[in-house]
Amino acid sequence: MKKWNKVIRFSLLGAAILGLAACGKGTDSGVGSSDKNELEVLKIGATSTPHAEILEQVKTDLKEKGYDLEITVFDDYVLPNLAVEDGSLDANFFQHQPYLEKFNEENNTNLVSVAKVHFEPLGIYPGKTKDLTEIAEGAQISIPNDSTNGGRALLLLQAAGLIELKEGVGISATVNDITKNDYKIEIVELEAAQLPRSVGDVDFSVINANYALEGGFNVEKDALKAEDKSSDAAETFGNVIAVRSGEENESKITALVEALKTDKISKFINDHYEGSVISLF
Repeated sequence: MKKWNKVIRFSLLGAAILGLAACGKGTDSGVGSSDKNELEVLKIGATSTPHAEILEQVKTDLKEKGYDLEITVFDDYVLPNLAVEDGSLDANFFQHQPYLEKFNEENNTNLVSVAKVHFEPLGIYPGKTKDLTEIAEGAQISIPNDSTNGGRALLLLQAAGLIELKEGVGISATVNDITKNDYKIEIVELEAAQLPRSVGDVDFSVINANYALEGGFNVEKDALKAEDKSSDAAETFGNVIAVRSGEENESKITALVEALKTDKISKFINDHYEGSVISLF
């Protein structure tokens, strides 16, 4: 009986506390005001350099707009798209438009770009051989193994005079489209993230600028040849913010784009990366 009396007393005490809390709603005591000030989470995936670094620059601006930017860093080109497609992320920032379109086609996804932010020139970097004029027969050159960046790399090797490709193949080029290879170059296809880590194992490596930066390379100082900043590549391969189709006009996405496309971010990109990353606005 004493046990039940204790239960009743605790129940009555709990009811009294709840009653006091209910009476406090809507008063100047501030009870419940934390909900009004709670930030909406905006989840975005990105590769670390330069994408996550650029996103870090807009965290404060987005907080002022009512959003808490939560950045998840990836080291590959597949998972960030799958995470947006399945709703784990609201957006991602790591890829260019041709890669996005090819990914949608090959993976039955439905992602769209909402803003073009910057361009990362692809470059040819020295490995065991330090200059393109020193290339020997049978040299090994590593390139990205994804379809769009691989074709882009082959076009750059052609521009450097190392190979020739079928006329008109463009970024769809593969090693099977090489029509002239006087140096008998062996093309080594690797995952993009692996290229700077293995550059010492090959004669040259064609590396995406974001991974080149992570590997300590600068396109203007270290690349033996790079895509021209004023070329069509700068427009074609601009890196984009990608979201699920139908969510382009969501308020959080609009806020993200507005925060990124500012003079402040343009200056950060151009000053901080010294030509390895180029603002497109």
